[in-house]
Parts: sequence; C-alpha cells; structure tokens
Amino acid sequence: MKRYDLIVVGAGPAGLSAAIEAARQGLKVVVFDENERPGGQLFKQIHKFFGSKEHRAKIRGFRIGEQLLKEAEDAGIEVKLGATVAGMYLDKEIVVKLGEELVHYKGDAVIVATGAAENMITFPGWTLPGVIGAGAAQTMMNLHGVKPGDKILMLGTGNVGLVVSYQLIQSGCEVVALVDAAPAVGGYGVHAAKLARMGVPFYLGHTIKEAEGTECVTGVEIAQVDHKFNFIPGTEKHFDVDTICLAVGLSPMAQLLKMAGCAMEENPAKGGQVPVCDETGQTSVPGIFVAGDVSGIEEASSAMIEGRIAGLAAAGYLGYAEAITVKMGREVLLGQLESLRDGMFAPGRKGKPVEKTQEGIAISENLLKHGFVSDEEILRYPGVTRRVGVHPVMECTQNIPCNPCQDACPKGCIAIGDRITALPAVVDDAACVGCGMCVAACSGQAIFLVNEDVGGGFAEVTLPYELLPLPEVGDAGVALGRGGQEVCTAQVTAVKTTKAFDQTALLTIRVPADKAMTARFYKSGKGAERSAEA
Repeated sequence: MKRYDLIVVGAGPAGLSAAIEAARQGLKVVVFDENERPGGQLFKQIHKFFGSKEHRAKIRGFRIGEQLLKEAEDAGIEVKLGATVAGMYLDKEIVVKLGEELVHYKGDAVIVATGAAENMITFPGWTLPGVIGAGAAQTMMNLHGVKPGDKILMLGTGNVGLVVSYQLIQSGCEVVALVDAAPAVGGYGVHAAKLARMGVPFYLGHTIKEAEGTECVTGVEIAQVDHKFNFIPGTEKHFDVDTICLAVGLSPMAQLLKMAGCAMEENPAKGGQVPVCDETGQTSVPGIFVAGDVSGIEEASSAMIEGRIAGLAAAGYLGYAEAITVKMGREVLLGQLESLRDGMFAPGRKGKPVEKTQEGIAISENLLKHGFVSDEEILRYPGVTRRVGVHPVMECTQNIPCNPCQDACPKGCIAIGDRITALPAVVDDAACVGCGMCVAACSGQAIFLVNEDVGGGFAEVTLPYELLPLPEVGDAGVALGRGGQEVCTAQVTAVKTTKAFDQTALLTIRVPADKAMTARFYKSGKGAERSAEA
C-alpha cells in the first residue's frame, strides 16, 4: 500500500488548486482522476471568466487549466489519470482502479473534489439519439472538435445553457430557441443578451412536450406551462431540429463521501445531497476535506478558491503549516470567495426575485422575459452615456462579480469601485482614446465603443466579435439590435485583432447616426460562421 501525505480525488479546478496549495506547504501530494486528461471542466470552457484579477478574470477557462497544470508540475505533484477511485474507507484508505488492477493507497488527509454530474429530465422521446446534456455537447465541440448537430434547441437558461448555446453558434450550429419552464432567464443577463442580439429567441414559461423521431431526433414540440408546470392546451410550438440539449442543473457527485461515513445533508440550494462541512471544507470525518461542486454547485472561480482553502487547511491539519499561516491565508481566500458570492446571483439568493440593483435601479423586465434589455430600459444604467467623440457604452445591468473593464482601461474611463458587483460607470473627466481594451476584456461582451458623429450623418460602433470568418474592411451587411432585429445597413470600417484581445476581435461598423445607440451586432451575408477559438 502506497502512502501519501495528501490524496486528492479529482483533477478539475478545485482538485488541482487544492493540490498546488498543499504542495506549496511541503506536502507529498497525489491526484487521481478517471479522465485521460487533467483539468476537469476547464478545458471545455473557452469563454472568459468573470471576477477580478485574483479570480483569473478575463482569462479563458482552458488557459486557466494550462496555468494550473504548469503550477502542479512545478510543485512536483503526482497526477495519475485514467484512475477511477472505486472506494474510500475508514482511516482515509482508498481503492483505485488503474487499468485492470485495483490498487490500495493511504492518505494522512484526503480532499475530495469529484465535481458534479449533469441532471436529466424525461419526456416522450427523451431516449432518442440526439437528446444530450449541454456538458456533453461542450465536450464534443471544445475537446473533440465535433459538431453536436446542425439545428439545436436548448432547454435551460442558466449560465450553462446560455454559455453552451453561444459556443454552439461559434461551432457553426444553429440554435433555434432557448426554452425554460421558469418564468425568467436564470443565468447572467450579459450571456442572454449576446444570444438575443444574434437573433436567438427565448421561450420562458415553456418546456418540452415531446421529442419527435423514430431512430433519432427530427423535431421537438414545446408548450407553455402554468404556475404548476402543467401544459396549457393550444400553446404548442414545433421546431425542426436534429439535437436537443438539456441544461437542467447539476448534482454533486458525493458517493465517496457517503462511503467514508461523512455526515450528509439534503440542500436543494447547493444542488442536492452534500457533505456537512465547515468553512475550510473539512467534513465530519477529521482529515477528509471537500472542495468545488461536490460541496455545492457554484462557478469554477469559486471552486478554485475553495480548493486553495482546503489545501491550506489540510496542511494545517497535518502540521505542515503553522496555525497563524493557515488562519491568515484562509481569511484572504474567504474574502475573495465572498466577493464572488456577492450580488444578485449569490447562492443565498437562489430562487428569490430581485427587483432592483444594489444601486436602486429597477431590473429590466424585458431582459428576464426575452433575454435582452429594451432600448428604453438601457438608458437607466450608469454605464450607458451619450457624449461627443468616441466613448464606452457599458450595457452591464446586473450586479455580478466582475471588474476587468475597470483595470483594462489605460485612461481610467471606467469606474466600478471596491465592490466588484457594482455596475460600471463612465468617469466624467476621463478621455477615451478608443483603444478597445475594455471591449475585449469584458467577459460578458457587454461593452461597446460608440462615436455618435463621424460626419456625413453617420456614427461608428465598435463591438466584440468571436465568429469566423471575420468580416473584412469594406464589407456591407446589416446591423442587428439588442433583440436581434435588423435596424439598418452597416459597413465594416475596421477589424482589430491583437494578442492582448485574446481572440476577441473588435469589429467597427458605420451606421446612420440615429442608430448609434441601437446597433449592437453585425450580420454579414457570407453564410456559415464558426468559432474564432475553434
């Protein structure tokens, strides 16, 4: 039986972060993961992360994964892949299936970071080929370069459903609709808005009635539901699709913790049955810690911080780190974690309606019901201003933990303040130079540069663009509004791509001056487009 100071189960963002933090304190660490590639969900996440510098904001998930793997290698951490942990028993002993062999390992401490599994729902036809989880679609696209389908309906408007829908479009798929039985969009408004301006319709208060087809999916029928989630006759709608993606939540994978005798609790706010643990992640069994989605469903940024907290706590538990070091480190990390858990999407607010932002501004009803802020509503927000010359217009309308735009602007034109969930505001006495760093840095693609008068009755709008092929200077197309409707003709006047923009192109279009505050996407006539990150 091989022995380690610390065994980590799971090589995702939480597990790797935990292993790195523990190894830095001097522990001999091994990480087991059943997959053939470490990094967990990170290598499927091609979008830019939210948060602040401490949370690796504005960095794409797969790049964060690369950073963690390099840090783990530098720390001398042993990572065993294709290693399925089949059991965890008393005294922190585990059994691992390596190939055809079962091997016993013993840890003085164990951190379980097994993550979560996708939920599924049933409906007539749900077992047909072509009905898949959103995470499976993401794996096909971003890990294997395979299109999940051509015409796709997404069920679920949480962040997973919204982010994967956008990535489906990047891969060349057509997303025919986003559907959710809930009466309001569940994920970040900025994610919904970038889909809405591309013309994807939202059907809230609807769900799938039936998947059509005999050997595979050929269509789907949805219908509106009442407050008891019963179908309302006469509201059926049909879509020709070959794929149905389900983004209906996640459940913690806590089986090993039950096996080890850890106390469990049923907590719907955390995704189901989770281990009872303290703020360091230590369970009811001394020396067994948890981190990431196995202890409650949250974003990957939170999982990484929880991993670091657990790794530091394990070092303290085993006597490798002094109590004062553990205490001070934990306080800093808990502060970072609390900042991510602030705002209207905080875990404690799940299921609770929010009527106003923390600044006292009424929430956009149109955003919640249709996926985009109306032209009238957008003027409420402090980031939306009109002035002479080029200036940023920040259509960030919800209190989410994110502030890269503030750091990105070299001229200090954007202010958020110390509380990273505050809405961004334009600084009155700062002069924008039109560099576009804020546009590229915005993880929600919610910032635009606008010059309302470039002469001749025209304006220019610079917007983020992440599709291929990129339009070319001189191309003529159509400008789309926030709801995906055609608002005017548009001509491409500039296309900027630099390493600093990290694969987000800045596309500048010329439009009639009276459309400067409504033109928010460019549609060319060149046909199929695919991801700029493929």
